[in-house]
Amino acid sequence: MSVKKGSRSQAVFTLGELARRFGATIKGDPEVPIAGVESLAGARTGQLSFVTGPRHRGEASASEASALVAPPSLEDLSFPLLVHSNPYLLFARIAGLFQEPLRLNEGIHPTAHVSEEAEIGPGVRIGPLAHVGPGSRIGAGSSICGTAYVGSDVRIGSQCLLHPGATVLDRCVMGDRVIIHSGTVIGSDGFGYTLDEAGSHFKIPQTGIVQIDDDVEIGSNCGIDRATFDRTWIQKGTKIDNLVQIAHNVVIGEHCILVGQVGISGSTRLGRYVILAGQVGLADHVEIGDGTRIGAKSGVAHSIKAGQDMIGIPAMPQKQWFKNLVHFQRLPQYRDEVRELRRRVQELEARLNREDR
Repeated sequence: MSVKKGSRSQAVFTLGELARRFGATIKGDPEVPIAGVESLAGARTGQLSFVTGPRHRGEASASEASALVAPPSLEDLSFPLLVHSNPYLLFARIAGLFQEPLRLNEGIHPTAHVSEEAEIGPGVRIGPLAHVGPGSRIGAGSSICGTAYVGSDVRIGSQCLLHPGATVLDRCVMGDRVIIHSGTVIGSDGFGYTLDEAGSHFKIPQTGIVQIDDDVEIGSNCGIDRATFDRTWIQKGTKIDNLVQIAHNVVIGEHCILVGQVGISGSTRLGRYVILAGQVGLADHVEIGDGTRIGAKSGVAHSIKAGQDMIGIPAMPQKQWFKNLVHFQRLPQYRDEVRELRRRVQELEARLNREDR
C-alpha cells in the first residue's frame, strides 16, 4: 500500500508484507507499518533499522525504530522483528523499496545532443546537455543523465545508468545494469610511451577498448584506460569505489571489490572475488589469484596465489606482517639492549687487553 506525502508518493509496507516478500520470520505484530529505513541512532517511529550481532544490543535498546531486522541469535530483543540469517542483506533489499527513483524524464531532453546515427532503445532517458555520438547504441531502459558523454560507436546495454558528468569514450562496451558515477572516464588513453632517437617520450597509440560486463558499478572520479590493442576488461559483478585508477590491458575478474584510491598498473590480472582495500597499489604484469584479500595501503610487486591474505609494503602474508609489526614496535627496546650489549662488550675487551699486558 502507499500514502501521499506532499507531492510525492511514499511507500508504506507492513512488517508482514516485508516478511512474505523477502522470506523473513516475524516476531511481534505483523501489522506494524514501515515507511522507511534508517540507522539505529537515527530511526524514528515508522522506520525500520537492523542489528547484526550482540555488540548492537545497547544501541538497539535506545533506538526509536518501530521494528528491527535481526539474526536468530537476537530474537530476544524487545522489538517487533524480521528475523533472517543474513540481516544486512535483508535490510539492503528492503531499503531498495524506499529508494527515491531517478528524476529523469523518459525520452531525449531538447538540449541533449544525440547523433542521428545513434540507436536509442525503448524507455531510454537522456538528460539535458548529454552527448551521444554517431554509431552508438543505448539499450532499453538505460539512463544517460545530464552532461554525461557517450562517444562514437559505444555499446551500452539495458538498464544502465550514467550519472551526470560520466564519460564513456569511443568504441567502449558496457553490458546490462552497469552504473557509472559522476566524473569517471571510461576509455581514456593508456599511459604508454617509448623514447625516440632524440630522447623524447613518444606516445604509443592506444587503439583498444574498455569492456565492462553486466552488473558492474564504478564510483566517482575513476579512470579506466583503454587497452593498447585488445581490451581492458572489468568482468561481471565487480564493484569499484571512488578514485580508482585501472591502467591499460588490466583484467578484473568477476565479483571483485576495489576500495577507494586503488591503483592497478598495466596488464595486471585479478581473479574472481579479489578484494583490494583502500590505497592498494599493484605493479604491472602481476597476477592475483581468486579470493585473495589485500589490506589497505599495501604495495604488490609480485604475483599472489589464490586465497591469500596479504598486507604491507612490500605485501606479505598477513600473519608474517603482524609478527614483523610486533618487532617494529619493540625497536626502541632492541636499540637500548644493543647499546647495553655494546657497552658490556667494550668493557670485556678492555679487561682482556689489560690482562694480556
